[in-house]
Amino acid sequence: MQTQEMALLTHDILLLPGGRVELRVVDPLDLHVIAEVLKQHYCLVFAQHKAAQTPPCYMLATECDIIDFNQLDDDSLSVVLKGKQRVKVLSAGQKRDGMWIARTLACDNWQQEPIMGEFELISAALAQFYRVHPELVSLYQNDIYLEDASWVSQRWLEVLPLYMKDKLRLLEQPNCHKTMQFVLALIKSHAQP
Repeated sequence: MQTQEMALLTHDILLLPGGRVELRVVDPLDLHVIAEVLKQHYCLVFAQHKAAQTPPCYMLATECDIIDFNQLDDDSLSVVLKGKQRVKVLSAGQKRDGMWIARTLACDNWQQEPIMGEFELISAALAQFYRVHPELVSLYQNDIYLEDASWVSQRWLEVLPLYMKDKLRLLEQPNCHKTMQFVLALIKSHAQP
């Protein structure tokens, strides 16, 4: 397997393949990363920030594309990222200008599979979550796949308030089955009177 150098952007949120996130970019170093990616000097890898570490992120990250950007009312930049490929961050180093470059290795994405039986509840619950948070739906436009177990499972992992170590335990599985079981149990436990 071949490794690849990518520009590293870290944040306190999780982005997985098929997911989308809008970020307000104000830090000059982050703006530099975005510029280098838009100039096609590097591909972009997005990872959850891990304080006081080298590299400054968790090993599991997501290669992503910048699919939109806007100037906000306060003159800061807003970018919309779309996750496309899971990668493992093998190492990272800072260039003289402060930009982090990560050496990554592609990992298998979870395969698409239909949601069936009692697991349809997690899809219905995600649809309800999106009705309550329309700002998330607007990021996806028509790219919402509530019939795909992998897509639904990854969206839940992005939004559930769990410790990253617990999310990683689920993400390190070869498929979405453990995540579906976890989310279903969580929904059922909160539905009990």
